[in-house]
Parts: sequence; C-alpha cells; structure tokens
Amino acid sequence: MRHWTWAAALGLAAATLSWSAPAGADADRTGLPEAIDTVLGDARMAGGAASVVVADADSGDVLYAHQPDLRLMPASNTKLATSAAAMEILGPGHRFTTDVLADGRRHGSVLDGDLYLRGTGDPTLLAADFDRLAAGVAASGVKKVSGRLVADDTRFDSVRLGRSWAADDESSYYEAQISALSVAPDTDYDTGTVIVQVAPGARAGDEPVVTVTPRTGYVKLDVRATTVAAGGANALTVERRHGTNTIDITGTVPVGGSGAKEWVTVWEPTGYAAAVFRDALAAHGVQVTGATRLGRAVPAGARPLAAHDSMTLSDLLVPFMKLSNNMHAEVLTKAMGYETAGKGTWDAGLAAIAGYLKGVGVETDTIRQVDGSGLSRMDNFPAGQLADLLLAVRAEPWYADWYRSLPVACDPDRFVGGTLRSRMCGTPAALNARGKTGSLTGASALSGYVTDAGGRELVYSVVLNNFLVDSVKPLEDAIVVTLAGSDAGGTETATPRKAAVVTRDEGSGLECSWRKPVQC
Repeated sequence: MRHWTWAAALGLAAATLSWSAPAGADADRTGLPEAIDTVLGDARMAGGAASVVVADADSGDVLYAHQPDLRLMPASNTKLATSAAAMEILGPGHRFTTDVLADGRRHGSVLDGDLYLRGTGDPTLLAADFDRLAAGVAASGVKKVSGRLVADDTRFDSVRLGRSWAADDESSYYEAQISALSVAPDTDYDTGTVIVQVAPGARAGDEPVVTVTPRTGYVKLDVRATTVAAGGANALTVERRHGTNTIDITGTVPVGGSGAKEWVTVWEPTGYAAAVFRDALAAHGVQVTGATRLGRAVPAGARPLAAHDSMTLSDLLVPFMKLSNNMHAEVLTKAMGYETAGKGTWDAGLAAIAGYLKGVGVETDTIRQVDGSGLSRMDNFPAGQLADLLLAVRAEPWYADWYRSLPVACDPDRFVGGTLRSRMCGTPAALNARGKTGSLTGASALSGYVTDAGGRELVYSVVLNNFLVDSVKPLEDAIVVTLAGSDAGGTETATPRKAAVVTRDEGSGLECSWRKPVQC
C-alpha cells in the first residue's frame, strides 16, 4: 500500500463486499466507500479528522482509503509498532533477568560487603518474586550483610517519564515511572504502582480502613477521609503528592459502602523494589545492616546468589497488548535501545523501532513516535502506515504469537478479549475482529484484522482525532462490523446509533483498561 489515492479507492467500489445486518438493525445497501463514508459522516465527527484504510490481507489491495496519509495521534495504536519491533529485535523467547549478587568476603553466614539487587527491566516482578530471591539468599547461607543493599537499575537511564506526558496524570497508574527495577502489585503487572484499598469504618466518624498492596513502608498514607452514615456519599480521592511517596486519602465513605480501590504510582520505583526486597530478606532471616543505595552498577567479580527470569516476551505480550499496558511498552522500548545500541534510553529504543519499521516497508519519514505506548500527544501516525505494518507482520515467523496478543471483540475473558471484550457483541465482528484500541481525550483508534462473511481476511486501521464528544468508539465499531458482515455482493452499513454494537467504553477519553477498577 503505497501512495494511496481517494480516486483509486473509489475505483474499487464495484469489487467491494456486502453483509446482511442483524434483524432490526438500521442498514443501507451500498458500496464499501459509501458505507464507510456514511459512518464517518456521523455528527460526532463534525469538525474532526479521520484517517481510515481497509485492505485485503492476502493481496494488500486497498479496498478503502480516506485521508490515508493524514498524520493523527494514534494513542495506544502506537503499541502495534512497539510490540512488533520488540518481537523482532528482542525475540519471542526473550526473558528479563533479575539477580542478587554479593560483593565482599564471606565469614561463615556473614557477608562482609554489599548485597546487590540487579534489574534488567522486568515489568512483571511481583512481591512474591522478591520473596523467592530473598529465600535464595538465605539458602546460600548468608544471614547477615555488614554493608549496604545496592539496587542496580543501570540497564536503563534515569529518565523516568516520557515526552509530553501529562503532569496531572503523574499519580495515575497508567503513567508510572520507568526503571529497570520495579514492582507490580498484581498479575495485571502494572509495574511501579501500589494498590490502595479504602473501606469504611464501623461507625460514622471513624477513620476509614486503608490497606496497601504489596505491604510496604515505602509509601506513607495521609488519611483525611471520614466514614459517614449509611446512605451518605461515597466520594473518595486517592492521589500521591508530587515528588513524594505520600498518598493522600480524602473525602467520605458511608458505613457499608464500597469504598475505593486505586492503583497509584510510586515516586522512584527503584527504591520501591529495594524496599520490598529488604522486607523479604528480613522475613527470611537475612539482616542488612547498611543503608539502601540506588543506581550503582554491580562491580566486576561480584558472586551470584539468586536469580529470577521473567516469562518469555511472547507470553508477556498478552498482558501488555490485551490490557494496553503503557509501562510494558516503555520498558520494551528501552530494552530495545540497550539491545541495539547498548543504551537503555528512549532515543536509542525509538531508533531501533524506526529501523524495524523501515525494514518492513513502513515510511518512517511520515510518522513521529516519541514513546513506546502512545501516551504522548506528540505521537503521529497515518492509518496508511499502520495498515502497512499490519500487512507486513503477517510474514514474520513470530506473527502467530503477536496476533494472539491482540484483543478479540466480545470475548469476555480479560486476557483474550482485553480492551475489546465488551465491544461489537451481537454482530458479525464478535469473536472475529482482532485489534488494538487507542484512546486519549480527542483521539481514538482501532486497527487490526477481521474476516468478512466470504472468508476473506481484511486489514483495517481507523484513526479519529479532534472530536469533542466523549467517545467515537461506536463509529469505529460500525466500520469493523460493516467489514465483518461483507461478502462479494455489496455492502450494508452498520449505523452507529442503532446497529448491535455494544460498548461500555463511551464515557471517557481513556482506554477502558486504564480506568481501574472498572473492567470494561
């Protein structure tokens, strides 16, 4: 797909497809360009911008193109480029290793020196993994460390936040700081965060009950919320203060109320990992008498005591892509920089991604990518180049694993349906369409694959920007549903307002998976 033209797309109208809408759906039989134009003409896109491409997956023939070269914010569709490059550069079998090493002399059970905890970027490390590392240290015979606990995060640089990330999202778990050594609180693997749960007290006037997962003294709680009488307002705010690890809990929670559960970022994730590990060492009877030091590399000659390997990259892609995990994207970007240039930086990683994209035919001089996740509003991709990437990766030896990582429309399993699990239900796209979602305020995207009623696989990319309504995801869904129901006889348009396109994602400019604890 090179140098798209609207005239060429219109010239393909006679060869486009048709579908029979579900009973009761509002549909009009027409050619594919007219059908998609009808969807894009919806009032919700008035004054907005759209870049849309549909192509035959096998031949690459363009079936529809609307402003395919228009550069728009792709939001999390950026992860398509990052994940594909990671599979090629790091490899499907890549694992992140976290290890513990001793520097100094042993005198029986005493290490007369420093204990090092070294990370290489694993975004899936849990408190339980640090517990197992601590158990390994104890099993090695070390019971006391006379020196310090040193956290080696030097695989990556010390730049923690990406370009133009929103300052007012700094406490939100989808904008956690990036380090080569961090902790995730649960198996969604939102690295660099803690879970803060607030429950009402027994009586009005009581302080709410607050718990933190994992249990750690690294964060401090300032609880100024109040329990109010049953039936009162459940209005809690849980937010970390800038530059600190103090988490403020304010507002009210009624007796018997649901309270709140929030994933909150920490300030300086390397210190967080070191604190969790130090607690685990103590639990296993290993005393570290010295202070904790961050950001110093393991010296030559240090002896290994324990190690932990992450899941393979092909498995990591599932929580990464299904749940649209921003931090996984950024860790992989810096890991690619280290792999290709020996520098765990955004610049080196982004150069590696660009090199991969150029190698598979994506016109990199037409895009701008400044982070791995799409959280930055400086990212710009045209739908034509996203479609080119979707076509190119089908020839890669790792494609099956990568394809498996894409969310599946209307599959209720969070680790299958992902961010599409409540969308397009009751339509020909249900359990058929796969795609990567993307959402920021005023920017929405959906790109992936769908099989039409005649068995032909199609590639689609829909990038919509500059709309003023809360969501245009029903329009994305209508386009994909139209494609899914098509065959060789013509096309029937799924009308966004009335077609059986189910979405519970309309009330926010964020990915549904980014609005915890709401689960799409």
